[in-house]
Amino acid sequence: MIPDMDTNVFSGRSYPLGATVTPYGVNFCIFSKNCFEMELLLFDSAESTTPSRIIPLHPTKNKTFYYWHVFVPLINSGQIYAYRASGPWNPEEGQRFNAKKVLLDPYSKAVVTPKSYSRKAAKHQEDNCAWAMKSVVVDTQTFDWQGDEPLHHPYGRSVIYELHVGGFTKHPNSGLSEQLRGTYLGLIEKIPYLKKLGITAVELLPVQQFDAQDAPPDLINYWGYSPVAFLAPHNGYCSSNDPLAPVNEFRTMVKALHKAGIEVILDVVFNHTAEGDTEGPTLSYRGLENLAYYTLDTPKSSYKDYSGCGNTLNANHSIVRRLIMDALRYWVSEMHIDGFRFDLASVLARDENGHPLENPPILWEIESDPVLAGTKIIAEAWDAGGLYQVGSFIGDKWSEWNGHYRDDIRCFVKGDPGYVLHLKNRIEGSHDIFSIHQRDPNRSINFITCHDGFTLNDLVSYNDKHNLKNNEDNRDGTNDNHSWNTGVEGPTENPQIEQLRSRQLKNFFTLLFFSQGTPMMLMGDEVRRTQYGNNNAYCHDNEINWFDWQAVPKNEGLLRFVKKLIRFNLEHEVFQEELFWSEQGATHRPRITWHGIKANRPDWGHNSHSIAFMLDHEEFGKCLYVMINAYWKPLTFQLPNKPNNISMNWRRIINTSLPSPEDFVDWEEAESFTQNHFDVQGRTIVVLMAN
Repeated sequence: MIPDMDTNVFSGRSYPLGATVTPYGVNFCIFSKNCFEMELLLFDSAESTTPSRIIPLHPTKNKTFYYWHVFVPLINSGQIYAYRASGPWNPEEGQRFNAKKVLLDPYSKAVVTPKSYSRKAAKHQEDNCAWAMKSVVVDTQTFDWQGDEPLHHPYGRSVIYELHVGGFTKHPNSGLSEQLRGTYLGLIEKIPYLKKLGITAVELLPVQQFDAQDAPPDLINYWGYSPVAFLAPHNGYCSSNDPLAPVNEFRTMVKALHKAGIEVILDVVFNHTAEGDTEGPTLSYRGLENLAYYTLDTPKSSYKDYSGCGNTLNANHSIVRRLIMDALRYWVSEMHIDGFRFDLASVLARDENGHPLENPPILWEIESDPVLAGTKIIAEAWDAGGLYQVGSFIGDKWSEWNGHYRDDIRCFVKGDPGYVLHLKNRIEGSHDIFSIHQRDPNRSINFITCHDGFTLNDLVSYNDKHNLKNNEDNRDGTNDNHSWNTGVEGPTENPQIEQLRSRQLKNFFTLLFFSQGTPMMLMGDEVRRTQYGNNNAYCHDNEINWFDWQAVPKNEGLLRFVKKLIRFNLEHEVFQEELFWSEQGATHRPRITWHGIKANRPDWGHNSHSIAFMLDHEEFGKCLYVMINAYWKPLTFQLPNKPNNISMNWRRIINTSLPSPEDFVDWEEAESFTQNHFDVQGRTIVVLMAN
């Protein structure tokens, strides 16, 4: 390459995209089809208000097809940079170039946010150089992984724990130093808790760099569903201001979790960006090639919104597809991520006009990519535009968040009529939904609560949402919670109500871990974490969302119960089977048989609130009998005959109506009984075992 004598740089190459470190300097490459001129800006620090160097990219020397590129010698990892793109301002035709705007590289591997950053100011047309987020050059080859690799736990041996990196350790009572609270490194300090709990994977709420100011006035975007850079770990979870800290500390966290046998699944947001609607700021994509990155409406001056966040990423455009695939491969190959949960994944099934595609290219590419072959891919198989694809999502590899499981389990435990047959289907791995594509039943991600909605404690403590602190007059958040406050709205000191709430919590957990499918639980549900009735707490970085570590000793009985459930689930092969219990084929009798208060006579009627089932794992000589009474009065269940290969008497191992530690007794300590019936208290689940 021959250097440009005016700027002392070389022309560079059109690949790879982004900033690539070599022994001699850095190659920069960025896509823009319709801009006239491109400038590369170099900065001395995150707080620099002006560039230390401006490198113009010549449309002849520094452009190949639609890719602008330049090689800059004598710079290295840690260099801060950004772009300016000049082009037509013609919103009616979808073009929104603004040469005054400092833009992030879509392929940023790290981002710095100056203290002066202002989302509000970024919405205006003037120069935003002084307060813009900027990209960081990252050399990905310098980290010592010490032999670490993704873990590849099978779904059948997975228990997922949905966790917020910041909120898990940010509470002052976490026992961590102020510097470590709410950080990647802080999470490492709490790995012993996760290990003792027994979960096998953490599913992290978004850690792709997001705009924390994308929230109502005086609030903050806490959850992180407002991405600006898909390859960059969020800098707000760092313990250091070093520009490279997000990458290094994130990798350190992943390595530590893997060492403990815990997978790392990322909640990724490829359905929209933080740039919002036409009133939103220009941060990157809009200023580089609005026509390519977004799904535009008619006229093209506005955006189609299938995300509920103001815009929709044009995921099946070739350029955007490449960005998504490059990001996923990067997180797996360079950051050692074990899986992804795709937020509003049905958006990725739409074409550039918003119409659903029968065979969406991006989804098939994710499914078939060899780099991702051992990676968990989980779809939230719906979007904000009304597309709902649970049970019909494309491909053979995808697993899905099972929204039917959440709603049906909630309704049955609450006591709503007409749900006993739905309960049966959900316990059996939702074969009525997922067997259509002949999928492994463990591809159903079963959950009762997640970040979006009530916590489990609030599900049994509130009839209504209490979102006034979100400053939207309680209009936000769903009204359809299927919750029941058990008699009093919110906290109470009434011992009878508290006892019933405790029982209902144990009922929910028991059903979750005795259902076929992959269980997922929400951070803190095991110690009754509360959001005080807020079911849309996305905008609170405070005690509404933080894990309260004082709740651990306070709720040690429930915590013990959940730990034992997780261990029981992972230790018994019947919960790892890859065939539906109800469809074992001609060579095996069904794993599951259904009963009512009378043996072999299940009541599927509209007013039925009770059911029982037997799980028979004949090869291993074990048998489980689960009696579920969602009725408000005690019921006597007749016990069926045990299979011929089971000779030992029944022992009661779980009874959710009893206090800890009697609610879950290990087999070796459980008392044997010979009666042919069992009295089950109202709103109680009892589990018997024989082997």
